[in-house]
Amino acid sequence: MLEDLLSGAWQSIVFGVVGVALLAAGFVLVDLLTPGKLRELIWVQRNRNAGLLLAANQLGVAAIVFTAILTSYSDFAKGLASTVLFGLLGLGIMALAFFVLDLLTPGRLGEIICTDEPHPAARVSAATHFGAALIVCASIA
Repeated sequence: MLEDLLSGAWQSIVFGVVGVALLAAGFVLVDLLTPGKLRELIWVQRNRNAGLLLAANQLGVAAIVFTAILTSYSDFAKGLASTVLFGLLGLGIMALAFFVLDLLTPGRLGEIICTDEPHPAARVSAATHFGAALIVCASIA
């Protein structure tokens, strides 16, 4: 029983580290999609548009990781690999959704996200990010 408990705890730690790494990758993705430094935009300039987009991205990544772990293979290594794979796939699909939305709308979406004034495009972009993540979640389940 103790061995099962320790094994489960170890697996939780590993999945947690992978989840945090994927969240960090999501941060980097949004930073690459928007001009300027995301850390500066959100934490120094308090840019609501960038904050909303990053929040939607982080929630989307968390939903993908959650779904991948919840529906994971019984084999730990396979489950871990599928979580990493689906997490990276989700990030790619969220980036694709951002680019498609940018093509369908006037102006440069990244620049609009970085403006100081709250903009409805930030809400649409955030919903697109989260929606793309939910599509990946559904494909996993």
